[in-house]
This record gives sequence, structure tokens and C-alpha cells, in this order.
Amino acid sequence: MQKYVCEPCGYVYDPELGDPDNGVEPGTAFEDLPEDWVCPICGLGKEEFVPEEA
Repeated sequence: MQKYVCEPCGYVYDPELGDPDNGVEPGTAFEDLPEDWVCPICGLGKEEFVPEEA
């Protein structure tokens, strides 16, 4: 599954890990994150994330 990077702070959302501290189960694709989900580091929204380049 595709990882996504928060451009401002560099946090990487890894769908295999999810974001359990914020209620996102492992295996949740970025596209399936709730619209109100925000970066756990800087608090910015999904629109600040870009696909991680391999």
C-alpha cells in the first residue's frame, strides 16, 4: 500500500501501521482515512500529504 508524507513536517503515514493512537486501524489506506483526520505531528489536514516516492 502507498505511503503518504506530510510535506510541512515530514510525517509518513504508513497504511500497514495505521494511526492507532488516533483511532485508525492498521491496514487503513490513506484514501480511506476520515476526512477530518489530521497529521498526528503537526495537526494539518490530508490535503498537505503527498504520495511517498520510492
